[in-house]
Amino acid sequence: MRRFLFSQTSCSLLRRQRRPKDIPHRWFLSSASFSTAEYDDGDAFQSSPSKVKIFDRHLKRTQRDRAAWLLRPNDSFVHAVAENLVDRLEDCKKTFPTALCLGGSLQAVRQMLRGRVDLVISGLGLHWTNDLPGAMIQCKLALKPDGLFLAAILGGETLKELRIACTVAQMEREGGISPRVSPLAQVRDAGNLLTRAGFALPGVDVDEYVVRYKSALDLIEHLRAMGETNALLQRTNILKRETALATAASYDSMFAAKDGTIPATFEVIYMTGWREHPSQQKSKRRGSATISFKDIQKQFGNGS
Repeated sequence: MRRFLFSQTSCSLLRRQRRPKDIPHRWFLSSASFSTAEYDDGDAFQSSPSKVKIFDRHLKRTQRDRAAWLLRPNDSFVHAVAENLVDRLEDCKKTFPTALCLGGSLQAVRQMLRGRVDLVISGLGLHWTNDLPGAMIQCKLALKPDGLFLAAILGGETLKELRIACTVAQMEREGGISPRVSPLAQVRDAGNLLTRAGFALPGVDVDEYVVRYKSALDLIEHLRAMGETNALLQRTNILKRETALATAASYDSMFAAKDGTIPATFEVIYMTGWREHPSQQKSKRRGSATISFKDIQKQFGNGS
């Protein structure tokens, strides 16, 4: 796992400058360009959609619409995730003439793009899907044979400092806790999701970003600008002023640095998977090995 540390105030991150010619000219489709009339049914990927609803999709649509206006032009965290996605894409020797940048209307994948694209790429969006396994299955079906699925989602360690501060403040002021931070997938879940969706050659890796803010209010404003604020169905709509102030105070007392800034952890899980194709590498059948690990150990010694 790689760990990055940068300040939200400086908005700077050391990385290779990508020249315009480094980005291939390909045909990119955006799911947001299709009709969004059915956006709110974006979780109904399968013929029998999951009855479990965790997120309020109407609210999330409103938050993302607002974020389109609030997103900061020099957001170092968002840019870092985008750079890492592109870097992973450039590591592939294969070219992708047709790509889908998965955005607003997930219905476009199900209805219009069955087996028509070479690449499906999603940056920090799929973790708000109620039926994530179904979404990934439909992404695979949208790919041509030997097509690539590449996604970045927020992982379970994201905003762990805020979770702790919220819990402490609510227990102090209200005598109980209510969900304020959305549940997120763990790293171990990502590989299972890729396998369940039927992707070949699944790969998962994780980066951890620590962003420093002047105050808890700056953190909340950044989350709003990214469209990453609370959208749980079972949420408390009213946050008492005293609870909010106690949360900020707890955050400062437990995590503030000597310079007065507070850290916020963002765990980003990167997932890659391919639609099956005869030319791809395949694992050997169990029991087909011609040499045992015991023989290898004897050949190279036991390390003593």
